[in-house]
Parts: sequence; C-alpha cells; structure tokens
Amino acid sequence: FFVAVSVYGGIPAFSVVHAVLTLMGLSINAFDYNCHVDLIKLLKQEGELFRLRKARQKMSELFPLTEEIWLDWLKDEIRLTEEEPNREKVYELFERAVKDYICPDIWLEYAQYSIGGMGSPGGIDRVRSIFERAVTAVGLHMTKGQMVWEAYREFENAILSTVQPPPGRIPSREEQEMLKTQLERIHTLFRRQLAIPLMDMEGTYAEYEEWSEHGVPETVVHQYKKAVQQMEKCKPFEEALVMHFAKYDVHSFSVMFLNDVDRFCERCCCFDRQLKFKDLVLSTHERAVRNCPWTMGLWKSYLLALERHGADHQTVSDVFEKALNAGFIQATDYVEIWQAYLDYLRRRVDFSKESSKELEELRAAFSRSLDYMKHDVEERFGESGDPSCIIMQIWARIEALHCKNMQKARELWDSIMTKGNAKYANMWLEYYNLERSYGDSIHCRKALHRAVQCTSDYPEHVCEVLLSFERVEGSLEDWDFAVQKTETRLNRINEQRAKAAEKEANLARQEDERAEQRRKAKVEKKAQKKVQKGTRAGEKRKAEQDDYQDEWNEDAGPKRHRGNADQPTDEYMETETGLFGKATPPGYKPAPPATKKAPQGAAASAPSAHRQNEDNPELRNDNSSVFVSNLAYTLEEPEAKLRTLFETCGPIKQIRPIFTGKGSFRGYGYIQFESPVSVPEALKLDRRDVEGRPVFVSPCVDKNKNPDFKVFKYNTMMEKHKIFISGLPFSCTKEQLAEISKNHGTVKEVRLVTYRSGKPKGLAYVEFADETQASQAVLKMDGIEVEGNKISVAISNPPRRNTIDKPGSSRPTGDAMPRQVYGARGKGRTQLSMLPRSLHRQSVPAGKVENGSAADGEPASAAGNAAGEPKQLSNSDFAKMLLNM
Repeated sequence: FFVAVSVYGGIPAFSVVHAVLTLMGLSINAFDYNCHVDLIKLLKQEGELFRLRKARQKMSELFPLTEEIWLDWLKDEIRLTEEEPNREKVYELFERAVKDYICPDIWLEYAQYSIGGMGSPGGIDRVRSIFERAVTAVGLHMTKGQMVWEAYREFENAILSTVQPPPGRIPSREEQEMLKTQLERIHTLFRRQLAIPLMDMEGTYAEYEEWSEHGVPETVVHQYKKAVQQMEKCKPFEEALVMHFAKYDVHSFSVMFLNDVDRFCERCCCFDRQLKFKDLVLSTHERAVRNCPWTMGLWKSYLLALERHGADHQTVSDVFEKALNAGFIQATDYVEIWQAYLDYLRRRVDFSKESSKELEELRAAFSRSLDYMKHDVEERFGESGDPSCIIMQIWARIEALHCKNMQKARELWDSIMTKGNAKYANMWLEYYNLERSYGDSIHCRKALHRAVQCTSDYPEHVCEVLLSFERVEGSLEDWDFAVQKTETRLNRINEQRAKAAEKEANLARQEDERAEQRRKAKVEKKAQKKVQKGTRAGEKRKAEQDDYQDEWNEDAGPKRHRGNADQPTDEYMETETGLFGKATPPGYKPAPPATKKAPQGAAASAPSAHRQNEDNPELRNDNSSVFVSNLAYTLEEPEAKLRTLFETCGPIKQIRPIFTGKGSFRGYGYIQFESPVSVPEALKLDRRDVEGRPVFVSPCVDKNKNPDFKVFKYNTMMEKHKIFISGLPFSCTKEQLAEISKNHGTVKEVRLVTYRSGKPKGLAYVEFADETQASQAVLKMDGIEVEGNKISVAISNPPRRNTIDKPGSSRPTGDAMPRQVYGARGKGRTQLSMLPRSLHRQSVPAGKVENGSAADGEPASAAGNAAGEPKQLSNSDFAKMLLNM
C-alpha cells in the first residue's frame, strides 16, 4: 500500500485505493482484462503518460486492444513524438493497431498521419501505399468506407494542385505528363468507389459529374446503377444488424463470443489445412490467440501451423512459452498443449543416430513437462490434469520403439504405477503390450504376475490374460504356478467382495430399521394427536349433553315413546352427533329423509360420471383394459385424443380419463376394449409421443389384489453381463449405441434412460451375452468420445432402492397395516365415514326380519348365523355398542 502511495502520490485517496486493488488483481492474474482497462483509465485520468504507455504496452502484449484504446494511445504518442526522427515509432504503433482490428477509423487516422510526412523522401509513395492498403481493408465498409475513399481523393486532389502550372504559363511536356497521370488517378478513384455499394453514393456520383469535364462514361454509369441496387438490398439488413447489436450489453457479447469459440477453433483448423499461404495463415492464427488467449485449441492449432509452414525452431518455442503463460482454465489444457509441443519435438529427431541434440532436447522437454505438471499445474488446480500419466506413457513408448531403450521405458512405467495406477487393469495391460512388443517374455510374465497381485477393478480379466500367456509360452511349472496364483487371488477377491456385500447389506438393513423406527414414531405421534383431539371433542360433547339431559327428560317424560303403532317400541332417536340412544339437545330438528345433502358438483359433470363408472365394478373388465399415464395435465379433450391413439388396436368399449374433484385432468386414465385380444396391441404403443410427452401404457391390474405387481422391476444386484454408460450426448440414439457396443461382443439389449417427459438423461444400459464381453466393453469403451462427449463405462451395479413409506411397496414390515381401500369419496381429510361400519352391507331380501326378533322366536343373532349371514343387531345392541366406545 505504501509503495502504491509513493507511486501515485498525487492521486486522491479513493483513486489510490482503486489503483492498489487493480494492481493486486493483476499480480494475482495477469490475464484479468478488466484490471488492465481500469489501470489504463486511472493513469489517463491522472495524466501519467509514461506509466500509461507501459500499461498499454503490457496490455497489448496479452490482448488485442479496442478501437477506443488504440485511438487514445495513438493520439497520445503523436503528441509526444513531434520530432521527425520519432515518426517511425508511431508508424510501428499504427501497424500493430491495424493488425488487431479491421477498423476504418484507425486506418483513416493512419493515412492522415502519414500525410504529415509526405515531404520526406518517398513520402508521397508511402502515403499512397497506406491509402491503398486502407481501401483494400475497409473500403467495402458500407457505412464508414466512404470516409477513406474521400480522404484518398482529397490527397490526390492536393497533389494535382501542386503539379498544375500557374495561369498564363504553358506547361512543359513533363508537366503535361504529370498532370495527365494525376487526373487519371483521380478518375480511377471515382470509378472504383462508384462500383462499390456504399452509403451516400448519390453525393459521390454528383461530385464526379461536376468534377469531370467530359461527363461520366457509360461504363461507370452502368456500374454505379448496379452498386446502388445492391446497396438498396443490403441497406435493410445493415440497419437491422445495427439495431440488433444495440440491444446487447458487454456481458451478452461476451457470452455470445464464448459460445462460438469452439466453432472458431474448428474453422481455424480447416482454414489451416486448406490454405497454403503462409503469411495469411500465420497472421490469422496470431490474431486468434491474441483474441482468445485462454483457448488451448487455438494455441495447439497455431503450433501445428508454424510447423506445417516451416517456421524456425525458436519461433515455435517462443509461441509455446506464450501458450504456457496464457492462463488456461483447466488442468487438462496444459496436458494437451504439452503433448502438442512434445509431438513437434519428436518429429524433429532423427532416430537413426544414437545421440543427437534434438533427442536430448526432447528428453529434457519430457522431464520439464513432468515437473511443470507436478508443481505449477497441481499447485494451481489441485490436480495434475494427467492422472493416467499419458505424457509418461508416450515417453516410454518413444524410448522403447525409437531408442530401443527398454530399461528407461520400464523405469517410466514403474513411476506410473507408483502414482496410484497399479490397481487398474487397463494400465497393466498397456504395460504388458509394451513388453510384448519391444521387451521379452520374462518381463511380460513379471508384469502379468504383478498385475494379478495388484489389480482390484477387473482381476478376472488380468488372470485370464496371464493364463492365455502361459498357454502359449509357459512351461508346465509356469502354468501350475499361474493357475495357483490366479485361483488364490480370485478366492481372496471373492471373499473381499462377499464381506463388502455383507457390510453393505448390514448398512442397508440398519438404514431400513432406522427408517422403520422413524415411520413408527411418526405413526404413533399422529395417532396420539388424533386420540388427544378426539378426547377433547368427546369431553366437550358429553358436557353439553349432560347440561340438557334433565330438561329433555322433563319435557319428554312418559311421552318419550309416543308414536305410531307400527313403529318399534324400542326405537331410539338420532341426534346431530349421529349417536343412537342419547338425549337430543333442545331445538334439534331432524332433517326429512328427502332433503339429504346432494354431492357437490352434481350437475352431471364429466368427472362425476367417470367416478361413477369407477365405482361400478360390473362396468369394468381389467382383462380387456390398459392403464395409460404420464399424460400432460393440460391435455384438452383427453378422451377424444386417447380414442384416436388406441382405436387402431381394436374396438373400444369405454375410455375413463380420471379427473380431480374440481374437474381438472389428473394425467392418467383407463382404456377398456371389447376384447382382451386388443390389449397386447395397445401395449405396443408404450412410450408413444402424445403432444411432446411419452405416454406410458401398462396392463390394468388391481393393486389391492396384486400389490406386488410391477411393470418395471428395479434390480438392486450387480449385473456382470450388463454395463452402465454415463456422459452420453442427449442426441445419442439406441442404434448408435448398439453400433458402438457390438464391436466388443454380442449386444442383447440397449436401454436409454429418460425423464418422464421423454428427454434423455445421458445414461444407458447395454446388456451383453456374458460377463467376459461386458468386461471387455468396459476396458475398451471407458473414456472414449461420442459426439464430443467423454463417456464413463462401468459394470451395472444399481444402488439399493429405499421402499420405505412408498405406496405399493412389497417389502414386508413387522407391523404393516392392511391395505386401505377408499370409497367413492376418495381419500378424504379425516378418512372417516359418517355411517357406522356395521351398516355397510348388501340390502336384505324381503321377508327377513331386521333389528327385531326372528320369525321362529329365535334370537336374531342365532337366526343370522344359521343362515350364514352377518349378525343382525337390534337398536338396543347398537346403543350398548356405542355407549361402550
């Protein structure tokens, strides 16, 4: 802070703090674009021109500067370099500026500045050269190109005025030639400009008519008319483009630019391969890395372009060093740029010589890359970016193949295995293949024995490779030893897996027990609250009834049983609380039987009609029905649309879409056909798209009778013949995945995992004929790219699904309550019916006695039991039962 105060001593306190924060940001990240811009603004505000020059210089080395920054810098430098010898520095600065951006204003400033030096030797030719470059670069700019053309003509008109002789003097032949040449230059400029569609072409044409002594030639008029027509076609698009980009702020431009970086990289690579012009290709790559220094793909393409066009070694090395300092955003980018540079160095080596300068440089670069990954990259990102040690594998392969130095290759592979790769089968097989190709059988055997001992992901495959090797090259003793070692290892692995599975099962069981305990506690708490609430309500009701008991008895007295002779003398009256045999409070007027409350929404609504159909079992036939779900809640006229979809399967008897009490569609329903033969055809329409969503079609099964029925059963065991793939692009289809997988075995089934809306999750299961093919597929397919996505492949081992508290769960519990069946009301808030449970029975045929004595003088209960029917209760029985509750 004190250093900043000493440097910015004359700056106000707020600006000093801002400057300190800006410098701190640049010290942390030199590629922070906004910090550079803020620092330049601060220095310009305080007039620190020399420090401002250094700040601009530093920023221009890392980024292309904007038009405003360049123009400010150029104008400041022009003021600082008024003397003639310093004009070359400004010319160099202009050359750097026009390379950064194609900007008409910068070119116009450049040309006007060059006019100031036209008095020096060769000055006029230099001005003309700059103007020609300007009209070539920006002369086609529809809105600003005209300014460059007009400046060019004004310059030539100024030259014309100097070559014209004074009035009254006859020019010499030489002066006549110079005058004629200058006039032709101006004519040519008019003709060239009028052939290009630019704004305000009419003014230029009128100026040419006035300037030309012999009028405008017909060829120029024809070209001018064509240019005007073309300009009129382009003008609406130009205006729309300006209005479109005026809506975006800087952040939006940044997002749009970042989204197109990958496409820009592809175009650069294509541009590099197709064009053979060295200067054009290299300058394009240089501008690309200056605009997007954080994009590793552009630097990699730049290195390849330099090598392809024969750039010297120092230039390539300098570009690579700049790439290392570009501030990539992920560790793997550094691995790839190092690989590109090492590939370049390897192509420079002549391996026919035992030792050379290029070979030593290659080895030194490999060593430096490993140190760079270990220190610089790992400290910054917390990882090396090369967990599989790809760079070391390439180095080992070069030593074995080109240098015939297997000892060095083995040392490198020992180092690779010590970095946590010894447990992976694919790493050991890679080393084994290297020994198989360039080593000897002794080291091959040693590598496989170490692999059997250390591999933990796919030990079966490594054991199989060892036995195959001994079948071909081993003796009987080697074979016996290999069999013994593989069997011992596999037995130990199986024991470990069994223990792990048992531990996992115990953990799952403990989790289930804890979940069951939580469920029980929740149920008990809910029941306790319910009992407490019922007790309070009962006490309140009893107190009210006791208060009015005496008054009611006094009023009723001996007239209590007064009524018609037909009525039973034991009859009890029903109170508001629905109890029989209790005293009724004063003022109670029982509602007449015909005035019972009608159900809400009884205006013959569609949902009510469908509910009536649901509650009538005689109207349903599950054997000829299917269940349709996953439909959109906003589906209009679901019955008509379902009929259109399923009418091709067979004659439809009825369609029952399910609605809520308010009449909104629930997203599912039932289709009942005339014949069960139509059901298999309807099931074939499963996952058919209905207004953008896959419709689920399944058999119609009563879950009350078949609670364990499931259309899709979730497997929780390891499936060794099936692989699980993640990271797939959403555009990947089953056919593409089957095509990729069939190279590794016989594919029995491919299943893509999707959301209920039908959108893919990027996951899939592929089933092979046996475990060996699945293991091979995992080894070969893991890490490959599919449409630019790096996929992960593993043996299918689904996690245990927790079925606690889920409706329809078939997992047995200790005190599971019986399945509850809801009536026509559905699942109400209280789950209570206002009618006693004993009254829920079929109507009794005429001639049978209810709530009285049997015909033969037997008790009613005995008569009922003898007939095999439920016990019939009298009013007294009801009163006793309810009073004892």
